[in-house]
Amino acid sequence: MTALLGLSRVIDSINERIGKVAAWAIVVAILVSAVNAIIRRVFGVSSNAWLELQWYLFGAVFMLCAAWTLKANEHIRIDIVSSRLSKRGRDSIDVFGHVFFLFPFVALLLWLCIPYFINSYRSGEVSSNAGGLLIWPAKGLILLGFLSMFFQWMSELIKRVAIMQGQLVDEEASGHSVEAEAERLIQEIGTVNTPGAGGTPPGDGVS
Repeated sequence: MTALLGLSRVIDSINERIGKVAAWAIVVAILVSAVNAIIRRVFGVSSNAWLELQWYLFGAVFMLCAAWTLKANEHIRIDIVSSRLSKRGRDSIDVFGHVFFLFPFVALLLWLCIPYFINSYRSGEVSSNAGGLLIWPAKGLILLGFLSMFFQWMSELIKRVAIMQGQLVDEEASGHSVEAEAERLIQEIGTVNTPGAGGTPPGDGVS
C-alpha cells in the first residue's frame, strides 16, 4: 500500500499541475474573444479560425481540469443520503461508485476515443468551415482528458481504500455536505453578531 500511495501522490501532483496550467486557457479564450469582437466591429471582418480557437480553449479547460476537479473533490455531489451515514458507510459508497460507475464510464470513453483520435490524426482532419482549424488536436484533448481522468480514478480509489484501512488520514472528512456547510455559516453569522466578538451590540449605533 505504501508504494500505491506513492503512485497516488505522483498522479495527484501531475493532474493538479496540468489543471492549473490548463485553467489559464480561460484567460486566453477571453482575450481571443475580445480581439475577435473588436476586429469584427471595427473592420467588419472575422474568421472561423478565431471562433474555433475559442472552442478549443474552452474544451481544453473542460477536459484537462476534470481530473484536478476530481482530486479536489469539487464535482457536484448529491449527499442527502450519504451525509447521514457513518464515515465507513460513506467511504464504502465512494469505493462502490468509483469501481462500478466511474471506472466503466472512463474505460468506455477511452476505448471509443482512441480510434476516434487516431483516425482523425491519420487523415489530417480539418474543419468543414471555411478557414477553420485542424480537428484532430481537439479530439486529442478529449483523449488526454479521459486518460488523466483514468489515472485520477486510480489515485482516488487507492486513497479511499487506504483511508478505510486506517493507513491514510481523510483530509476531506468534513466533506461538502449541506448540513456541515449550513452549520459553518450559522456559526460564522453568530460570531459576527455576538457583542465583543467583532459584531456591533444592539443600541451602539450613532444616533
